[in-house]
Amino acid sequence: MAIEPAMPANAYQTYEVHAPQDVQQKSACERANCQAWRYGWESVIDQSTPLGQQQAAYIRTQSGRTFREQRSDAGLTVFRFESGQRCFAEHGTRPELYLVRDGDRRGNPTGRLRQHTRPADWVEDMAQSLDAVRTAQERG
Repeated sequence: MAIEPAMPANAYQTYEVHAPQDVQQKSACERANCQAWRYGWESVIDQSTPLGQQQAAYIRTQSGRTFREQRSDAGLTVFRFESGQRCFAEHGTRPELYLVRDGDRRGNPTGRLRQHTRPADWVEDMAQSLDAVRTAQERG
């Protein structure tokens, strides 16, 4: 349960670092010099567990990747993926976004959103904002 804010939403600013996932970028593995992309990889799945069943179903029906499937001597399912295709890892090839917006979790009443291009500028902006809040508290 969240604590109810003491002031209206327009009295707040929200600072956020957003790291967009690179899952839509087909070239992310190549850019990251991913070994799985370069040589292929195997995913060993234990389908006797609910998680393993979900993973196997995803690979078979939603992953969009080319693979060969076989059973190991231990009864596990081994998916062998060919090289040159997107692996399942997040390579962080998309830059982080350093955002400042008016409002709080209740919304952004002004619609204003600023994006800093450098992390240091975002940190400085937040430090100045916090300093202004501290100064106002000290004055009463």
